[in-house]
Amino acid sequence: MPVTMSPDEASALNARFIGADPAAVLAWATGRFMPRLAATSSFQTQSVPLLHLISQVCPQVPVLFLDTGYHFPETLAFRDELIARFGLTVQIVRPDPQQAAARTESLYRRDPDRCCYVHKVLPMQRALRDLDAWISGIRRDQTPQRAGAQVVEPLPQGGVKINPLAGWTREDVWRYSHHHDLPAHPLLAQGYLSVGCAPCTVPAFGGDERAGRWAGTGKTECGLHTDALHQPPSPDQEHKT
Repeated sequence: MPVTMSPDEASALNARFIGADPAAVLAWATGRFMPRLAATSSFQTQSVPLLHLISQVCPQVPVLFLDTGYHFPETLAFRDELIARFGLTVQIVRPDPQQAAARTESLYRRDPDRCCYVHKVLPMQRALRDLDAWISGIRRDQTPQRAGAQVVEPLPQGGVKINPLAGWTREDVWRYSHHHDLPAHPLLAQGYLSVGCAPCTVPAFGGDERAGRWAGTGKTECGLHTDALHQPPSPDQEHKT
């Protein structure tokens, strides 16, 4: 059963971490929650500073990578490059084999919310069962839905979500990356400011960094950072595609 954190404790921690160096947040999280702690990463350009910080501050923290089966080959190659360069411990999280076998290639077109639920939300729900806390790289400036993100967020079902970069801006990401000479995702030069699954990601030159995700659908989130992650599936949901 995941640990619980009271709203008062979370409020005190968030007050403590206003303007804090993300390295200090990671050090606190490691001391508080290891070994039932993991980070998640999509291994795109915006992910690199957090992965670098983890490699410097808490390399023992495993990084979960959701392999949906739809990633660009460039993302998988970039993941492997960063694993080797930073010495990361990465655990691959995949959809249930029955779901992957039963899916149709048009699901992402017919029902992108359902596709994300099957390939991201359900696998993450299973991964979180063994954790007390998970580290995310989301920032408040990315989307309106993320504008209220706190550094420390108690989860409804127990456990804690930690967002060390919540207060960072896109400029902070680039500044840190430049200062440490960090690599960029190979698709960045082609206008992919944010990289998700290949069928649902297009270039977004000069726009919001997530404007190329599910372009033209009004969808901005896969469900990992919404209430969908914290709602138990109905009895038939885990096998319905």
